[in-house]
Amino acid sequence: MRTFVIGRNDAGQRADKFLLKACPNLPKSLLYKTFRKRDIKCSGKRIPAETFLREGDILQVYLPDDCFGVQQKPAAVQQLPMPEIAYEDENIVLLKKPVNLPVHADDKGSADTLHGRFLAYLTQSGCYLPAKEQSFTPALCNRLDRNTEGFVIGAKNAAALRCMNGKIRSGEITKQYLCITAGVPEKHADTVIAYHRRLPGQKAEIRRQAAEGFSEIRTGYEVLAAHDGLALLLVTLYTGRTHQIRAQTAALGCPVLGDAKYGSPAANKRFGAPHQLLAACRLRFDFSAEPCPLDALRGREFRYVPDFCADFGFSDVQKST
Repeated sequence: MRTFVIGRNDAGQRADKFLLKACPNLPKSLLYKTFRKRDIKCSGKRIPAETFLREGDILQVYLPDDCFGVQQKPAAVQQLPMPEIAYEDENIVLLKKPVNLPVHADDKGSADTLHGRFLAYLTQSGCYLPAKEQSFTPALCNRLDRNTEGFVIGAKNAAALRCMNGKIRSGEITKQYLCITAGVPEKHADTVIAYHRRLPGQKAEIRRQAAEGFSEIRTGYEVLAAHDGLALLLVTLYTGRTHQIRAQTAALGCPVLGDAKYGSPAANKRFGAPHQLLAACRLRFDFSAEPCPLDALRGREFRYVPDFCADFGFSDVQKST
């Protein structure tokens, strides 16, 4: 038999979800068979798989210990430089991801990731003690491409992670980007509705009309300035699909400058852009009136101007917004 005492970061999730995380070597089929046999108890009562756990509950799983495998010990903390922190409280860390640092491990096989640095920072500061956690690992709530810089939200605890993910899904967080494009859009400002599909290993496809396998996307933009065939755009994402801004601007005939996948090789070479000039540099927390664990962020806005604006002749961006 294995016994678990439900802690703060374990509470609020279903019993089966908790056990799948806490016992990664326990076969899923065996776990659900054990639930069906009613051989799992919570605080002395037999429970179904969908039971939500509370802090302080005692969960008992009636299986031989060898069914659970050997628990993995936490990996040694790597001494990695931490990106700039724009904001931090007891629940959230707002990071400024630099270019060429993946958020998570990608197909290039980099062992150095923003998530890894985030975990190292929390471990070194004592906010995260891996050996004491049964099912929770601090996580990043949003992603950016390797060569896109900007704000990434990190959750320190399970309640903050659930709340932030819910706010993102319900559209209570406004995400805006600055980018420089090779070419100027026909309209000064617009909200473009299109249809997006990205198959594994391929570029994203954008269509103007709905089609099977394509998801609707909405992308707002405003031209802040233009010169020499370049434009500085403020982009607002109303949906979040892979490569949405890069693929949509390319479909409009004005791809992000420096973009090797969707961009213009001739323009990239002419202007010498070192990477895609795209930054997730504005974040506003438009939370509803309902109280939540993240109330300290309610109504707050964070912004900065990326260095590439001045580098490519848009030094007056502060005056234009």
